[in-house]
Amino acid sequence: MTNFTVRNKSYNCYIAFTLGFIGGKWKTLILWNLIDSKKRFGELRKIIPDCSQRMLTRQLRELEQDGIVARKIYKQIPPKVEYSLTPEGKTLTPILRLACNWGTKRANVMTK
Repeated sequence: MTNFTVRNKSYNCYIAFTLGFIGGKWKTLILWNLIDSKKRFGELRKIIPDCSQRMLTRQLRELEQDGIVARKIYKQIPPKVEYSLTPEGKTLTPILRLACNWGTKRANVMTK
């Protein structure tokens, strides 16, 4: 095991560090839905209806702080905000696609 500290938080392995960025039910779904195109907040709410507005806001802010999601505000009335993957966030695409492929295969096996 490797022990290391980032931003005053200790980790005992790199997967724990990675899951700190993308772990949890909502972050992964948010990232998955931003792979192919930017989305507005309302679009994400419709795509992920079980995620409350408060939780979606919180998860998007954390992803933005971690440099994985970009938030663009258009100065217009009514205000328009779009979310997209940053270049760093786009590096997660192969991992997310692999996870989706694994889930697809596993679901097919389990539903037979």
